[in-house]
Amino acid sequence: FTIFYMGINLGSLISQFLCPLFAVWFGWWAGFLLAAIGMVLAWVLFQFDGNRLAGYGEPPTKNSSAGLIYLGGLLAIPLMWFLMFNTMQNAEVAAAAVKAGQSVWEYIGSLPILGKVLFTMFFVAIIGIPIWAFSAGTAQEAQKMVVAVILVVFSVVFWTLFEQAGSSLTLFAERNTERNIMGYEMPAGQVQIFNPLFIVFLAPVFSFMWLWLGKRNLEPNIPVKFSIGLVMVGLGFLVLVYGSDFADNTAKVGLIWLVLAYLLHSIGELCLSPVGLSMITKLSMAKVVGLMMGVWFLSSSMAQYVGGMIAQLASVDTVGGEVTNPELALATYVAVFTWIGIASLAAGALLFVLSFILKPMMHGVR
Repeated sequence: FTIFYMGINLGSLISQFLCPLFAVWFGWWAGFLLAAIGMVLAWVLFQFDGNRLAGYGEPPTKNSSAGLIYLGGLLAIPLMWFLMFNTMQNAEVAAAAVKAGQSVWEYIGSLPILGKVLFTMFFVAIIGIPIWAFSAGTAQEAQKMVVAVILVVFSVVFWTLFEQAGSSLTLFAERNTERNIMGYEMPAGQVQIFNPLFIVFLAPVFSFMWLWLGKRNLEPNIPVKFSIGLVMVGLGFLVLVYGSDFADNTAKVGLIWLVLAYLLHSIGELCLSPVGLSMITKLSMAKVVGLMMGVWFLSSSMAQYVGGMIAQLASVDTVGGEVTNPELALATYVAVFTWIGIASLAAGALLFVLSFILKPMMHGVR
């Protein structure tokens, strides 16, 4: 899983460097076009692999189901378009609900169709799967499934905050961060390159560290690793809050504070994401491993959606896309980063306490 994760981030290094530059040089269409070209190249590599991947990931039996899958994919395109269009049309309504301090159920009622679908699917999964596990498996299998579902729920908290990188953190970089490096003005979107850079360098370190600790029976169990991840992402935001005290007279902080935040977030990601992928395969009942992997990525999707709500809380008024009051923008970001940082620390502490209950329920899974 570590090798897999490094591969993802190697690709991310290239895209995070080039796509923002293309967007600045030629326009947003060029950045998106470059990403599309990258996906086409990936498809070509799989389709014309010289038979190197023969026998890997093949369907259980040779049948005609592949055609149905392609057909279903094509039919899903207009459905996805409708859901996305509906989401964009209703985003302001949901944002107003957040700022008005409505209750959770009132807010969910104001969500676009896509939000309602995501929330419904997620709650059905985290409630229904444990109930099913107790009726379909042994007591040990059911307990391991319960642990998996609990960790999936905590992963939503992590990804909700971590994925601020694509929204509030990038806007913070654009509006309140000094990005000039020896005469090179780094595009705001390019600051996200620090995350894959740290992942590529630190993934082997963490892999060997877990092995070294495991041989000495000192390796933290999975819930503790998750709690470390939550603490790290919270500390990353609090580092930015601390760095805001050193903002210059244009309300801009040094790039080093954003780099430190991404370093802490990357450490947290390595404690949670590849560990989470491994956790799903180890704790899930054999016949539903694929389903549980889907639930794992459903939690990521859910987190992206909730992360958008938090980014709305950090929004400030602009004129022509430009912030007219940088000091107010900085104060807004600091306020939001403070409470989500503290919330993440609290979630990490809660999971650490729960780890003593969850460990025996894992029945030896490490």
